[in-house]
Parts: sequence; C-alpha cells; structure tokens
Amino acid sequence: MVLEGSTADAVSSQTLDLRRTCAKASQIFSSPGEAFILNKDSVKYGELIVLGYNGSLANGDKGRRRSRLALSRRPKANGVKPDVIHHISTPLVSKARVEALSNKGQHSISYTLSRSHSVIVEYTHDNETDMFQIGRSTESMIDFVVTDTAPGGTGNSDGQSAQSTISRYACRVICERGPPYTARIYAAGFDASRNIFLGERAAKWRTPDGLMDGLTTNGVLVMHPTGGFSEDSLPGVWREISVCGNVYALRESRSAQQRGKLVENESNVLQDGSLIDLCGATLLWRTTEGLQRTPTLKQLETLRQEINAARPQCPVGFNTLVFPSLAQREVVEKKQPWAYVNCGHVHGYHNWGFRKEKGEHERECPMCRRVGPYVPLWLGCEAGLYLDAGQPSHAFCPCGHVCSERTVKYWSQIPLPHGTHAFHAACPFCGTWLTGEQGQIKLIFQGPVD
Repeated sequence: MVLEGSTADAVSSQTLDLRRTCAKASQIFSSPGEAFILNKDSVKYGELIVLGYNGSLANGDKGRRRSRLALSRRPKANGVKPDVIHHISTPLVSKARVEALSNKGQHSISYTLSRSHSVIVEYTHDNETDMFQIGRSTESMIDFVVTDTAPGGTGNSDGQSAQSTISRYACRVICERGPPYTARIYAAGFDASRNIFLGERAAKWRTPDGLMDGLTTNGVLVMHPTGGFSEDSLPGVWREISVCGNVYALRESRSAQQRGKLVENESNVLQDGSLIDLCGATLLWRTTEGLQRTPTLKQLETLRQEINAARPQCPVGFNTLVFPSLAQREVVEKKQPWAYVNCGHVHGYHNWGFRKEKGEHERECPMCRRVGPYVPLWLGCEAGLYLDAGQPSHAFCPCGHVCSERTVKYWSQIPLPHGTHAFHAACPFCGTWLTGEQGQIKLIFQGPVD
C-alpha cells in the first residue's frame, strides 16, 4: 500500500484507517504522568536501573529523578494505538501548522517529509497497555527523568545539562496489563502537546506496507544478553530501535541520516538484563522474575559482615581491614581495604611506593613489585546489577568496586556505547572505563596471623 499526498496548493488530507491494517504493527501509547500506586494487589512489570550510580543518585533519589524506577500496572490504562493516518500537502508545512492540523485531544506522530508534505498518524485509546516515558525533560508526561551519567557515578543534579545528548523525550516502554506482562521499547516519547515530531532532517521512511517509521537524532540503542541475565549470560549485539519499535543494525554514527539494515528476526521485547542506551545514560531492565533471583541488600550486608568477620589483614602493617557499610560513600575510612588493581594484593592504606615516572597515581606493590593503580575498595551496592550472590572476591579496574566473580566477569566484557560511535567496557556501579587486560582482578587477601 503506497499513500501519495496531494500536490494542491490548498491543504489537503488523505486518511487511512489503521485500526485494522496496524493490528499487529507497533503500538504506541500515552503517558499522563500518573503516579505509581503500589499495594498488595499491584502488578510490577519490572525495574529500570541507571548504570553508574551504585544504588542512588549523588544527591539522593527524589521523585521521578532517581537511579532506579519500578514500573507497575497503573490504576487505569493509559495506552493508545494507531488509528488514522493523514497525508497533508501545503506550500509551507511548519511544526506549528502540523500540530494545529492534528486533533490536540489525541496523540499523534508527525513525519515531515518536505516543506510541503507531512504525514500525521493519530492514535486512539488502548485499555490493554500501560506506557512509561523516559527522557531528560522534567515535564509531567515524563515518568523517569534521566540525565547524563559521567564516569564516577556523577551527573547533573538539576537535570539541566547544557551539553546533554539525551533527548527530552527519549523513549517509551510499553507494558501489557495482562499476563505475561510483556514490555517493549520504542524510540521517542510524546511531548506536552501529545505529539512526537520528526522534522525534515530526522531519519524517516515509508515502510513496504505504506506506513511510516523513523529514528530519533541520537538514537535509542538496545542490547539483549544471550542466555538471559544469569551466570551463563553472554553479551548480545547492540541494535537501534525505531519510533515504531522495529529493530535495525546500527548506523555508521549515532546521528547519521542513513538507517541501518532491518533485523527481521529480532524484536523490541525487553528481556531480563536488556540494556537501553540513550546516548548519555544506559539503563538496565530487570524483570520481576529476574529480580527474585537477585541478592537483596540484606544479603549483600551479610556478605560484607562475613568478609569482615574473617579479619583480613594488611600483609605489611598487620592491621585488620574492614569494609565500610553499604551506606558509606566517598569518604574513605581508616580501616578500609585498598588494593593494587594490577595484581590484586589487598593492603591497608599507606603513602609510600610512588613511582612518579610511571604516573601520578602509580605505585609499586610491596608483595610482588608490580606497578599500577592503588585504590580503596568499595562493595557494589546496587543489587540489581549482580548476577548471583557469590562471595565478593573480585574488583573492577581501576575503580575498585567489589562484587562476585560472575558479576565482574560479565560486566567487564560488555561494550557500552560512548559518544557517536565508540564502545567501552565500564564499571556498572560507577561508570568508570575499565583498564588492564581484563578490566577486573581477583583480590588476594591476607588472613589473620593469630
């Protein structure tokens, strides 16, 4: 089906009923910014966790700006589905003109094909789905406010980064209100006028069945792990998700005009462990079932107490080392363990062994004489990032965040998007780029001498 717009000077519109032709096509939904109501009868679809914050934002989680968000069934469905498509032709089609032509009481997606031709797809209510919108905007229609994440777990606390590459209306997650509560990811979100506007420069095209689709400026990338989010997981392949939820190979760069090749055998359905990259922040999707297999904060605290009960000692000073509480942040305690991340030997803090010729932060391990970064060790506090509840035996290099062997080995082989076309493995707890041959190290503790 090919739809052609009129070439008349006056405004003309061709209309197509999509309620039948798009029954199995992409579903796109509204987001009135309703608050989540959690009670014993509620259904939780899953949780979104922003990588790099280790459990909470630097200034604390507040309202819709937080490090993780549970997506639960709303008291009332707020979904919409494709209804009618209009082809509009006029000598000068502006964004304001397109918005005026569409019914403001309905949601719509506007595709500007040229200065004189636009396509508007309108949507009608769908009582079988919920939508949750994600983006940089603090407007009420955004359910999860996300700002750029800098290495070290920092970001713009007021959410108004002048250099942000995250879209104000970045993406939307659509959840079915009935079993199996499938969640799907779509690029772009509806703005205050209930419109998604793809301008003349945005990548857009007509699909073989006569419908429209497109990509956002910097794109929404998704990676589904192979084997789920478990001890047997392996990294998947990064793909780009379109406005209508179709899956494409990556463009040559994030904002290139030419789309990648359609990947027909993959879908936008989120799996446990799926990663969503918004070009400035990366989110992890955990299903409710997956979170049930994840260690709780209480279990992580038990692991901390167990390792402290073993009384690890500094092999040089012979003083007992103590991992600080999970709530402790940034301020290094006197008894806190430190490690040489090139070899894994754990010590107490000391101020000797500098090798200035190797770099300002390079030191020589007194046990094996290897030179490398010497950093304090911190237990990873974001339980949703763990693959299992194994002993905290390994650390990421060079940041020193400690977790189980399976967890550290999995994340150290995940290439996370950076900039327009680069990928780097990073610590999921703080976002620091990993260094060294493997990006992680097995810790070598000295037991008590008595």
